[in-house]
Amino acid sequence: MQFFSDLHIHSKYSRATSDKMDIENLVRHAKLKGLKLLGSGDFSHPKWLSELKSKLVEIEDSGFFRVKDENDVFFILSTEVSTVFNYKNTFKKIHHILFAPNFEVVDRINEFLANYGNLEVDGRPVLSITPAELVENLISIDERILIVPAHLWTSWFGALGENGFDSLEECYEDQVKHIHSVETGLSSDPAMNWRLSKLDRYVLMSNSDSHSPFNWRLGREANLYELEKPSYTELLDAIKTKNKKKILMTIEVDPAYGN
Repeated sequence: MQFFSDLHIHSKYSRATSDKMDIENLVRHAKLKGLKLLGSGDFSHPKWLSELKSKLVEIEDSGFFRVKDENDVFFILSTEVSTVFNYKNTFKKIHHILFAPNFEVVDRINEFLANYGNLEVDGRPVLSITPAELVENLISIDERILIVPAHLWTSWFGALGENGFDSLEECYEDQVKHIHSVETGLSSDPAMNWRLSKLDRYVLMSNSDSHSPFNWRLGREANLYELEKPSYTELLDAIKTKNKKKILMTIEVDPAYGN
């Protein structure tokens, strides 16, 4: 089964986000766009998490979720966090996308994140922690948690952006071994990333980072996966093993759009 997927979005509880960014509108516009799989976005925000738990049902312990009586659009649990820290007397802000296999793991993630920032303030919380510390602790919670550097080349918040680092090894230190995928972001495309051989080991992921549910925003960047059935484990394994039979392509906007 093929899944056109947009795995990095936000909810109505993130800053500068449409108040129409709710489950019902996401499903409606995902159908219009032809998207089969969405990231939930913002599972770290208590109010949004409550909505997710009340409106989504898991499909046979698969880590894929759907709205009751709705079989056209699936969700996986995701959020974006901002790590803010001092590095060699320089103030760094790096964004990361987190994916979790179920609500039990999400609750444990949020319990940990709450030690480093106020989760109620924004759907994308600001955390006083380094990327390496974030990854190390998340993997200790559950090895199925996937951490993806968000919009890799964005000037102020990308791991390799102008205010970022010269390499992912420098950013994530000894925990870079747990990074399996990077997000191209609106300001880069696969061809631009292929020019840096150090990125060859990572699966490239493209998502909209949408702040509204409308189909001209949702899925403006997307991924195409070929999965046997809806399963978080199958998707995670495909990414970790760089399975080209299951990871088929990305859909991109002109990188100039993201500048």
